[in-house]
Amino acid sequence: MTRNSGTRRWVLTGLGITLALSTAACGGNVGGGSDAAAEDFPGGDPVTIYVGQDPGGSTDLIARALADAASEDLGVPVTVENKPGANGALAAQELAGQDPDGHTLMVFNGSLGYITPLAVPEDEAIDIADYEIVTGVSQDDYVLVTAPSSGFATVDDLKNAGRPITFGTTGVGTGSQLSQELLFAQSGIDATAVPFDGGSPTLTAVLGGQVDVGSIQLGEAIEQIEAGELTPIVTFAEERPSYLPDTPTAVEAGYDVPVQQSRAVFAPSGTPQEVLDRLQAAFQAAFDSPEYQQFNEDNQLTPNEVSGDELREQWTSNLDSYRSVVEEYGIDLGGAE
Repeated sequence: MTRNSGTRRWVLTGLGITLALSTAACGGNVGGGSDAAAEDFPGGDPVTIYVGQDPGGSTDLIARALADAASEDLGVPVTVENKPGANGALAAQELAGQDPDGHTLMVFNGSLGYITPLAVPEDEAIDIADYEIVTGVSQDDYVLVTAPSSGFATVDDLKNAGRPITFGTTGVGTGSQLSQELLFAQSGIDATAVPFDGGSPTLTAVLGGQVDVGSIQLGEAIEQIEAGELTPIVTFAEERPSYLPDTPTAVEAGYDVPVQQSRAVFAPSGTPQEVLDRLQAAFQAAFDSPEYQQFNEDNQLTPNEVSGDELREQWTSNLDSYRSVVEEYGIDLGGAE
């Protein structure tokens, strides 16, 4: 699949893509909370997975890869419905109002649970305690990139630029924004955020020199990096990703900025445990398939296929850690409108 300049060619090796975007209400499966329905799940009824981003992005394609494999295990259609807006918050709010019968799920971006709450008023923040977590899915590392024509290759180059730096972000309250805000605050670089709506326009802005640098998910930037169209400066992983072994981490460069995107499958609160267990088994079957494992490898995704309880602990810890460093450095994530 060929994208326009600035967009990552995501690979779905060996996987059929369920492109139907359901427009029907997904909460119409009555009786989902009863013991009988839980034991019989999915009972021949389809399952819908919400994605809070536009079609074609990383979260969307991950959801479609999972839907295809889980459908085979469950024996019913599993389709993806895109509900973009507010960094996924609109889809999450709709999910919370659906019947807790296992027939409506969502691939949640971790940033919605542990970064966006630091950027929006408390009454607008999504609280993961309001949902059941079926399973963790994967993690995606961020990389700080620039166009080769900028002349920047290291963080020191940015420090010595002799002028303010502009940096593109994939939106307010995202890991892209947080990683750069922390790096520039710790390094003393005078920098101004320029928010875009997603990775593709951010990447295009970096390639076109509209901004000096941008923090992009590795899976969306690797093609241009390999082609020499982007220069990677640092990654925001805790250790060098195997997909980018020659690029130092921000930690190696002396800055405490480990920021990753994480994804998980969520269900409405009150979904019966028997249903959650059945769904987890279906997604585990997807994780175990050679096709899905190849999908992860092709798209530079690190599996994080942990239990719902472990995933909740991870994200809660991330929220506490990020809140601490944001307060320490006086960063106002919501100010970059």
